[in-house]
Amino acid sequence: MGVESVFAMLIVGAIAGWLAGKIVAGYGFGVIGNIVVGIVGALVAGFVLPRLGFGGPGGVFSSIIHSTIGAVIFLALVRLVKKV
Repeated sequence: MGVESVFAMLIVGAIAGWLAGKIVAGYGFGVIGNIVVGIVGALVAGFVLPRLGFGGPGGVFSSIIHSTIGAVIFLALVRLVKKV
């Protein structure tokens, strides 16, 4: 993986984590936390969305959307676990 790929992954993760924090009220993490939530969201989306039949063209915008969906799922699961 090149330096450009790592940089793109960090930027996409930060944007997706920030968007997920805005969608799921009550979560704000800062830059590092947003990157981590966004990357975990990308992993969740990579596992869940293809099994639900969602796919689409590649690209940065698609990556941000998928990572955000995965991050929202991840934050919702974290919220459920914290309530239990």
